[in-house]
Amino acid sequence: MARPQDLPRGFFPFGNPFKNLSSKNSVLPSKLLSLLNNFETNLASSVRNLVPKEKSQILTVSWMKLAMESLCETHNSIKTLITDLELPVSDWEDKWVDVYLDISVKLLDLCNAFSSELTRLNQGHLLLQFALHNLEANSPQNLSKAQSSLDSWKKHIGSKNPRIENCRAIMSSLVQTLNLPKVKNSAKGKVLMRAMYGVKVKTLYISGVFAAAFSGSSQNLMYLTVSNELPWAQPFMEMQNTMNAEIKNIFLSEGLTVLKELEAVDSGVQKLYPAIQQGSVDPISLQPLKDSVTALSDGLDLVSKEVDCFFKILLSGRDTLLENLRSMGASTILATSPRKAAGKKF
Repeated sequence: MARPQDLPRGFFPFGNPFKNLSSKNSVLPSKLLSLLNNFETNLASSVRNLVPKEKSQILTVSWMKLAMESLCETHNSIKTLITDLELPVSDWEDKWVDVYLDISVKLLDLCNAFSSELTRLNQGHLLLQFALHNLEANSPQNLSKAQSSLDSWKKHIGSKNPRIENCRAIMSSLVQTLNLPKVKNSAKGKVLMRAMYGVKVKTLYISGVFAAAFSGSSQNLMYLTVSNELPWAQPFMEMQNTMNAEIKNIFLSEGLTVLKELEAVDSGVQKLYPAIQQGSVDPISLQPLKDSVTALSDGLDLVSKEVDCFFKILLSGRDTLLENLRSMGASTILATSPRKAAGKKF
């Protein structure tokens, strides 16, 4: 199994994407500087809140729910920033539009992959519920059915999801987008590109954690190097170093899964196996498994809701941009040929 440190440790093959803003010759108007500072301060705070206080919080569905919720807030913030910049789509350079659309469609693909895996994991809940029902009956025939259900659950959880297997290729292509297009003579454009850089770094790293957790492979884990000049660099590197170090240790274990809540269910199943095979299960001994099954199901549901929220935010952003582009096209045509525009649909 590949280790996180085996991955490329730097992602600036084409140069520093924010050097134009950090150079001494680059002076932003006070209003734009304030907007950028506020955005990056909030980004730093949101990342800091994702730094696990305890190692036991790493690779848990509760952290994944918090991380996806944080991504939703950050992507909503970039939409607000675009509005505050008063930078209409008509002022966007074509390359900015291309980059935005390309990134968003890749993130939608990742969302679909994560949703499919969450659905697959939740499907195992039915097998667990059936097993618990038969374990409570505690008859030889029912215990045999329970063991069969538990074996099926382990096989189901241990199987591979092709969509998750494709995540690494998607993320590798997203890494290349960290090299932002050059911005010429546009202070607002420079602010937008730098803010988008922070959003992409945060999104890419969290997506890597999700893909690693779902695939059971550390090859999906990202290690992204960012400049210390950025206000959010210190909390980001703290989060990344803390997470990666512990995830590396988790992957060295030989458990059924790396997700803590799933591992808790598997541990409860393993403890009951001897009693099942002996033909009698103490009802009291079932409670830990019941609790872990409930915690897993509830947690997966919460993560699913946040992934769905993130998907809708991405889709809404794309729809808004495309609608604005269509409106621009209609305005251009109306200005040049009203009759032609009257017969054109957008």
